[in-house]
Amino acid sequence: MNFTQAISSGFQNYVNFSGRAARSEYWYWTLFATLVSIAASLVDHLIFPMMDFSPLHSLAGLALFLPGIAVAVRRLHDLDRTGWWLLIILTVIGAILLLVWFCMRGTVGPNRYGPDPLEGVV
Repeated sequence: MNFTQAISSGFQNYVNFSGRAARSEYWYWTLFATLVSIAASLVDHLIFPMMDFSPLHSLAGLALFLPGIAVAVRRLHDLDRTGWWLLIILTVIGAILLLVWFCMRGTVGPNRYGPDPLEGVV
């Protein structure tokens, strides 16, 4: 999956918490969300230099929050783990564990959450 396909999939599956997401989909989505956040912050500082509140950055964060959670849950499904594991991000050790998991290859072949998203990809 390339960058544009991952972004398209992220928005098409905006609130889809079922199925699986490959590593590329998750990391391209994370890159996209980071770039949008940086761009929104820069535009906020250019347009509203004296404001402590960043309206564009806040709107971008709200718009990308739910699809970000959905792609993270689907990424956990690819590792054959329930999406509830995402709650361990609330601890420092849990955030490190999730980072390690998100870097791992998903389950080869189908698992209880659906078919392998890399099946048929060379």
